[in-house]
Amino acid sequence: MPNDAPVTLAAVVGAHGVAGEVRLKVFADDLSAFTSFNGGKLTLKSLRPTPQGAIARFAEIPDRNAAEALRGTALAVPRSELPPLGKDEYYHADLIGLAAVSETDEQLGTVVAVENFGAGDVIEIERPDGKTFMVPMRPEAVPEWNAERIVVAAAFASA
Repeated sequence: MPNDAPVTLAAVVGAHGVAGEVRLKVFADDLSAFTSFNGGKLTLKSLRPTPQGAIARFAEIPDRNAAEALRGTALAVPRSELPPLGKDEYYHADLIGLAAVSETDEQLGTVVAVENFGAGDVIEIERPDGKTFMVPMRPEAVPEWNAERIVVAAAFASA
């Protein structure tokens, strides 16, 4: 993924109260590390976690009407602002769109989604015929990946 490509970290799901706060669905581990979103259009003033997501206040949002108008807005930062990765780490956004191939270099399809249902990441691969299958993002299922492709082990490629 290019360094300047936007990466969505959260989405506004609605207004909270009357003072311009918004409820967020957060897709990142720590949103508080960022203060500017959407190319500087939104400046984070405060953020507090709740069991249902997070409550945020942005400098540019003065009241409930402005907060309601943000419903559905994705909050993104440039890829270059994300913390560097360690060995064998990846950002979900970097996997989306990668070609998926078998260990014998057979084209399997394209990664269209990364999910986590609690036991670890699972990638969804769409075959050329439009059908999809899922593969756990573990070394025995995905022995290697890089910026161009994901290699899927034979036992998982026939799913």
